[in-house]
Amino acid sequence: MNKNEKWQNELEFLRAIINKTELEKTRKWGGEVYTLNNGNVLMIGAFKNYVSIWFFNGVFLKDPFQVLGNAQEGKTKALRHWQFTSVEEMEEDKIMEYIQVAIENEKKGLKWKAEKSDKIEIPEILNEAFKSNKIFEMAFDELTPFKQKEYVEHINTAKREATKMNRLEKIKPMILEGVGLNDKYRK
Repeated sequence: MNKNEKWQNELEFLRAIINKTELEKTRKWGGEVYTLNNGNVLMIGAFKNYVSIWFFNGVFLKDPFQVLGNAQEGKTKALRHWQFTSVEEMEEDKIMEYIQVAIENEKKGLKWKAEKSDKIEIPEILNEAFKSNKIFEMAFDELTPFKQKEYVEHINTAKREATKMNRLEKIKPMILEGVGLNDKYRK
């Protein structure tokens, strides 16, 4: 039995509530997304242990029943979700209250704006490479902040020092050529 079959009643319950609103159903990212004037308002989906309704700009929702969760504290900024494990725990009036507020927020144009950080924290391993090769440092400085950040994150996400060194050696020629880490994938 796949997860959508397992949670069929719960998904149908949520769909019935959402269908009473002005939201339009579409498919994005492999799931059911409900929009208003092409703006993403909410999404529903089944997982292994629960069914969830996701509010794209859930950060703006008041949470009077203390039911909303953040998928990844510290990473997920705007998205909030409400999990259910049975139809019995689903209260239509409460769910509708959250949906209506989400719709009103979309009509008001409330959108989470990602914070832009111009400050790039250069890792020590990269600073050492700059000290021993000024041409390499100048090439890095000429890259756009976006490309610099890509390289810094590429090095910082390695756990082992040996991996960081290997990554540094692989990216040196790219930096010297003035290309970004993932430029070959962009068109």
